[in-house]
Parts: sequence; structure tokens; C-alpha cells
Amino acid sequence: MTDLLEETGDERADDALGGLARLGVLPVSAHADVFEEVLTGLEQALASVDDAPDRHP
Repeated sequence: MTDLLEETGDERADDALGGLARLGVLPVSAHADVFEEVLTGLEQALASVDDAPDRHP
């Protein structure tokens, strides 16, 4: 597996995506669980955007 991911700039998203690094050492049968964990982490990061102080682009 190659290193395709770069930091997103959002610590919560980066932490969630960091779980993908485990894929290279796990059997394929365990990949679905990792994807589920990463998805859950990304969903939580996205949901917490509504809780963050106002940010203007």
C-alpha cells in the first residue's frame, strides 16, 4: 500500500483517517472493520463542525 494520504488540516479528520494505516498489516477480512471505524470517526468530525465556534472562510 502506498502513502496516498496527506494531512487534511483538521485534527479530527486526520486522526480518523490515520486508522487506514493499519490496513497494510491486517488481513483483508479485517478491512471492513477498519473502514467502519474510519467512517465513524469522519462522521463524528463532521458532526462536531456544528458545535465549533463560528468560522468564516
